[in-house]
Amino acid sequence: MGGFQFSRVPVPVPEVETRFRRIRTPIPNPASLPILDDLERYESRSMHGQMPVVWDRASGFQVSDSSGNTWIDFTSTIFVTNAGHGNPRVKAALGEIIGHDLLHSYTYATEIRARYLKRLVGATPPQLEKAFLLSSGTEAAECAIKLLRMHAQARGKRHGGIISFEDAMHGRTLGAQMLGGSPASRTWIGYEDPHIHRIPFPYPWVLWEEGREVSGEDRFHADIDRLLARGIDPGSDLAGFILESYIGWGAVFFPPDYVRALFRWAREQGLPVVFDEIQGGFGRTGKFFAYQHYGVEPDMVLCGKGISSCLPLSAVMGSRAMMDLPEVGSMSSTHSANPLSCAAGLATLEFLESRDLVEEAARRGEILFAGLHRLQERYPERIRYVFGKGMLASLILADPATGQPDPLTASLVCEKAMQKGLLLVHTGRESIKIGPPLTIEDEALGEGLSVLAESVGEVVEGRGGSR
Repeated sequence: MGGFQFSRVPVPVPEVETRFRRIRTPIPNPASLPILDDLERYESRSMHGQMPVVWDRASGFQVSDSSGNTWIDFTSTIFVTNAGHGNPRVKAALGEIIGHDLLHSYTYATEIRARYLKRLVGATPPQLEKAFLLSSGTEAAECAIKLLRMHAQARGKRHGGIISFEDAMHGRTLGAQMLGGSPASRTWIGYEDPHIHRIPFPYPWVLWEEGREVSGEDRFHADIDRLLARGIDPGSDLAGFILESYIGWGAVFFPPDYVRALFRWAREQGLPVVFDEIQGGFGRTGKFFAYQHYGVEPDMVLCGKGISSCLPLSAVMGSRAMMDLPEVGSMSSTHSANPLSCAAGLATLEFLESRDLVEEAARRGEILFAGLHRLQERYPERIRYVFGKGMLASLILADPATGQPDPLTASLVCEKAMQKGLLLVHTGRESIKIGPPLTIEDEALGEGLSVLAESVGEVVEGRGGSR
């Protein structure tokens, strides 16, 4: 979350009372301070980069503390609660499992696991024939590394080289972190896997060379040529690609022609392509999977976050041949396919389909981006880019004097919005990420956008008091 620290000193703020927001106390809420103090004393500080709001209840698209302060949630707990907080269908499914006295089963078979897997595979593209359930997105990324390398070994390859992208976020475990991030984020590892090959992500500002814009296709071929010039032979040294469907910190999508060129080259070389959909799947971007915006079909997909809308659950999905590479018993996890998680996943999937939430995310995304582009038009020197699709967006902020990234203003906008009853995703970078539950009402979405605009204005114009 960078070096910014949110103030823990309660500040008197104007009271707010609307249909969707309520602020009754100074912010941070003085009643929350003992809880925050306990967490600071007993919990690793790595968990403490978010805003000082102590959640007591969350329902639909709103979050409340114990004093009745209520925020519109533009975070979905970082894109988990696609079906809304406390979804009634999910709660009913969990209650049924709890009432049936089945809270854990290790890898022993359960009916709910079979029902869920059948529905999950049936809801996804036909090449995704089987799934392996896990608890977190980073586990799914680790599993993908294993499967790609087992596939390469089965084909007699010399090395299991994996091509991935700088700045991608695949998780925080060892292999997942090696796939992406910044060089600074990998210093703790102490060494680099020589067979993980990260290439630059093709940001819009990267696609300019010598004063002209380069196509995504040309950029891909330049990137791959530079990689192969290091003496790498695709036929014996590479196992495949792993791509985050969009770069998480800024909701930045690949140029579609870059991805299509990558797929053509991968197919020519017989290399599988894996899409990490952990932040993008289950309707978030206005399509079931975010990769579908590129018009391609991968060999494997990694799912998480919005897959259950609440409980720890992730999945690796792929062809029967790929998913059955490990021998019986050689790939499992203690909490994989937990009955409660499976029930939440099944109920989430059924709810998304019953409410046409994928289509609704696309429709509401038009409202979201119209509001964000209006805000950019008001502050074009501050808001350099608006990125994202569907119900996923980001504002990329710049210092108007230098043109350099402006993480401080992004953090101050998040803090100001919190004081007004709106929760935004604080990244610690020059981005503000936005991802409301897909169930948010149009009126609440519009109100949240108005609060965001007020907050940006007060921070960049110096209005509305000080920290």
